[in-house]
Amino acid sequence: MSQHVLDQFMFVALPYVCLFTFFLMTIYRYRMQSFSYSSLSSQFLENKHHFWAVVPFHYGILVVTAGHFVAFLIPRTLLAWNSHPLRLYVLEITALAFGLLTFIGLTGVIVRRLSSSKVRIVTSPTDWILFAMLLIQTGSGISNALVYPWGSSWFATSMAPYLWSILKLSPDVTFVTAMPWMIKLHVVLAFLTIGFFPFTRLVHVLVIPNPYLWRKPQVVRWYGRK
Repeated sequence: MSQHVLDQFMFVALPYVCLFTFFLMTIYRYRMQSFSYSSLSSQFLENKHHFWAVVPFHYGILVVTAGHFVAFLIPRTLLAWNSHPLRLYVLEITALAFGLLTFIGLTGVIVRRLSSSKVRIVTSPTDWILFAMLLIQTGSGISNALVYPWGSSWFATSMAPYLWSILKLSPDVTFVTAMPWMIKLHVVLAFLTIGFFPFTRLVHVLVIPNPYLWRKPQVVRWYGRK
């Protein structure tokens, strides 16, 4: 397979397949399995390590995701902000700090599920796949920040135009094909995570907290074993 064909597959075909899967399956699951729209929290099974793992992971990933989204929406404003060195340093250090916070929290989540027998029992194969994807994605993001610094600037100048071209249905892979393989891996894995999203517990972020105010109550029965 030539490099051109591979680039077309990874950065044109794959993104559209993943986005189509995301929208189709998210809507289908919400309509057909609405009660599965939950984080399936295991906090009641083990709470000591839960807080120190889940809280840093959530704060970290929310800030990092918001930062990517802002850079996608207003790249020119971001570049104007970065034109001042001090502001650029503050932004880069903050992004790296929250990336590390995400990685530490996610590692804690995985260790907790491996070390607690009760939590391990309720962890599905889908959960393990998701954890592996997120761990590689977070690790590659941190590596990119360290090896290829000033990511906020090159994201705004290269990745944002590429993502907008995907959104406008006129994909232009020239923005991303010249990128190092580590950045390409980060991009491909991001789309794969989006496509895998509807099949995981991550769907709960789409309905928190409002639908729980009017959704029918869920009945939970506990059966004890002697």
